Amino acid sequence: MTTRRDFIKKTTTGTAAVTLGSMVLPSWANAHILGANDQINCAVIGVRSRAKAHVLAIHQDVNAKILYSCDVDDTIIEEHNAWCQKHIGYVPKVEKDFRKVLEDKDVDAIFIATPEHWHAPMAIMGLQAGKHVYVEKPCSHNPYENDLLVAARNKYGKKVQMGNQQRSAKTSQSAVEDIKKGIIGEVFKGEAYYSNNRTSIGNGKLIDVPQTLDWELWQGPAPREKYRDNIHPYNWHWFRNWGTGEIHNNGTHEIDICRWALGVDLPDTVTSFGGKYTYNDDWEFPDNQQVTYTFPGNKFITWTSHSRGIMKPERPGRGITIYGSKGTIELSRNFYKLYDLGGNPIKIEYERELSATTNTQGIGGLDVDHVANFFNAIRKDTSLNSEIRDASVSTMLCHLGNMAHDAGHTLQVDAKTGKVLNSEKAMQSWKRDYEKGWEPKL
Repeated sequence: MTTRRDFIKKTTTGTAAVTLGSMVLPSWANAHILGANDQINCAVIGVRSRAKAHVLAIHQDVNAKILYSCDVDDTIIEEHNAWCQKHIGYVPKVEKDFRKVLEDKDVDAIFIATPEHWHAPMAIMGLQAGKHVYVEKPCSHNPYENDLLVAARNKYGKKVQMGNQQRSAKTSQSAVEDIKKGIIGEVFKGEAYYSNNRTSIGNGKLIDVPQTLDWELWQGPAPREKYRDNIHPYNWHWFRNWGTGEIHNNGTHEIDICRWALGVDLPDTVTSFGGKYTYNDDWEFPDNQQVTYTFPGNKFITWTSHSRGIMKPERPGRGITIYGSKGTIELSRNFYKLYDLGGNPIKIEYERELSATTNTQGIGGLDVDHVANFFNAIRKDTSLNSEIRDASVSTMLCHLGNMAHDAGHTLQVDAKTGKVLNSEKAMQSWKRDYEKGWEPKL
């Protein structure tokens, strides 16, 4: 992807299908053609890793421009500026404090790829400033923020899309439509899994804050802690003050697709097994976890995570299997595979361009599709593929998985609100403590 032309060629949307030996050729269009009527000026906030996928996707739209790159770390900004010059041919304006970006009336939409404790507060501030918001998953650090973000969307009336980009996969959309038509009979189980071989994060040592980093603004709404050498720029994922663990970091994607395929919302019960098994370090979440969600109609979803140890026997690094009374469907960001009850393949569809699945950037054609869907919603008021009310439900399932793990027993859940009915301990995680003056409010 060294040139824009190469990237467009590689990330054109569409699917290729193979059905019982016959080839079905796809129809597709470059994402930058879709709905390109009005200029959309964007700011990308938090630009170290995942934001690279956002930048490339935004750049495919000829009537979208990135006005700002925003990050609290000068070193990251310097690297990103060089990367932008190479990959999109220009360097956006630089701003360290996102609040100044929100003051610019020329900015129409913000893309949030910060640490997770900033996702909902920053999204809400963006809405209050009149911006449309594309926020990376998870959309919240805690359930309270889920509700607040949805209320903010309702109050301020702008578009909010969560970055669970598989909702824009043509193959996944095709599979869900087939499921609705009964292609595998009555669906009853969604199996989501993820594995990686993450190494130890060690035991952090107190050091001086790097001169390039605004540690105060990096912490933002989180209660203040002294700077340690194993937090920034990535391992914050595994600390409760800023991150939400693997079930949010990656499970949001697969759990969301299972929920979509089964046609369910909030669960009746949640049970979590697992723990931290591999290294004696500062990691604060389970590094291996099994969560089971039950729903009305005798449906259930399982989430299996091996953060620090690859799953065997050999399987893809992540994926989804949907079970029905007449067959099964395997899904990933890259394919849809249909099998009968005997395990015999009936139909296979592939995304035209493969997306990365287990690295920290996750760049691929689905980002182009998901951002194009976001832009179309802004321009034409069309439907979002992952509008925030629905996205918040999948995020809530992940919160409940962590809450069940902490409670140590099965949670009974109010399926209308998501609140836990049988554990005061679990409900202590409903809302976090905020640094004074930083609590998000409508």
